[in-house]
Amino acid sequence: MPIFQYKGINNTGKEIKNSINAESIIQAKQKIKASGIMIIDVKEVKSKDKSSSGISFGKKVKVQDLALMTRQLATLIKAKIQIVEALNALQDQVDNEHLKVVLSEVKQDVNEGSSLAKAMGKHPKVFNNVYVNMIEAGEESGTLEVVLLRLADFTESQMKLKQKIQGAMIYPIIMMVVGFGLISVIFIQVIPQLAKIFTSMKMELPLPTKICIAISDYMQSYWWTLIILFFAGTWAFKKWKETASGERKWHRITLSAPIVGDIVRMINVSRFCSTLSTLLTSGVPILTSLKIVKNLIPNVHMKGAVENAKEAVQEGASMAIPLKESGEFPSMVTHMITLGERSGELEDMLTIVSENYEDQVDAKIGGLTSLLEPIMIVFLGALVFFIVISVIMPMMKLNSVR
Repeated sequence: MPIFQYKGINNTGKEIKNSINAESIIQAKQKIKASGIMIIDVKEVKSKDKSSSGISFGKKVKVQDLALMTRQLATLIKAKIQIVEALNALQDQVDNEHLKVVLSEVKQDVNEGSSLAKAMGKHPKVFNNVYVNMIEAGEESGTLEVVLLRLADFTESQMKLKQKIQGAMIYPIIMMVVGFGLISVIFIQVIPQLAKIFTSMKMELPLPTKICIAISDYMQSYWWTLIILFFAGTWAFKKWKETASGERKWHRITLSAPIVGDIVRMINVSRFCSTLSTLLTSGVPILTSLKIVKNLIPNVHMKGAVENAKEAVQEGASMAIPLKESGEFPSMVTHMITLGERSGELEDMLTIVSENYEDQVDAKIGGLTSLLEPIMIVFLGALVFFIVISVIMPMMKLNSVR
């Protein structure tokens, strides 16, 4: 049911703004008048994804809202409620106004004969490619409720992992910001005063002192270039990463990086194993399950390994062999998959691997935090030591001359 945003005046003469669900603008006006409000303006709300000229509440859909909506939709579909009716019920239940609008448009498209995946695909800012591809696979295999439940779990796990990493990085980031803030004050306020004293003495300055003064002069005169370089570099990096070759190179770097690479690999392995186990246990065919799992893995190299595994299964071979040959999956994982395929207990083996790697991810993130703190302390300490030496050396030289 479309959503209409209206502005009007109530019985007390107070101007109010609100929204209402109605089949048409005529019905919306009737409902508003029936509530005793004198209408000033009524407009149908459109999402920005679908119509750039439409009105939007300007709110983003939070991960929590999306996960809750997905789980509720899975529950409704599992209860054999038609998709259109389920979307209509969800539209009334969700609190996020922008999500209400999106669900209204998705329901309208489905009601007109579109598939749920195609309707959701029109709103990429809310439903990303992974989400849409999984919905499409669920519709094709007749296991939409299972896929939706897995999507809800996946979305919630993403949120928890992000919160965990953000929590672990708070202290190092605070240290870095405060440290560089203090050092910037030294370069902009203190070093120039000392430079004047050294210049007035007309003495040959040591190299560290010259470097310090040069940095200070640059920061005083051209500090704005640092901001431009930061944003330009961020934009260029983002554009490079969006290219096919850039994406492959960046994903290879993330897998090869010390400590971080291990965490990325473990997250992808855990996601692969837990999702595949859930889908197989729910009766989803293995080829469909591998197609869904592939879309959940963001790293292109590991995704390619899963695609090769799907092709091997399609030809009647073991999926463990291409996973092992790719070199992207640890030998322990491929060994457990091989045992599971031989014993007929693949789901149980995958669950064991998933739980094991989830514990390892938690331990690695904790270790990364513990490692970052001393690294930051040593780095900032070395920088302060360099500044102190740069100031002391000319003074020592001056004393030796006297």
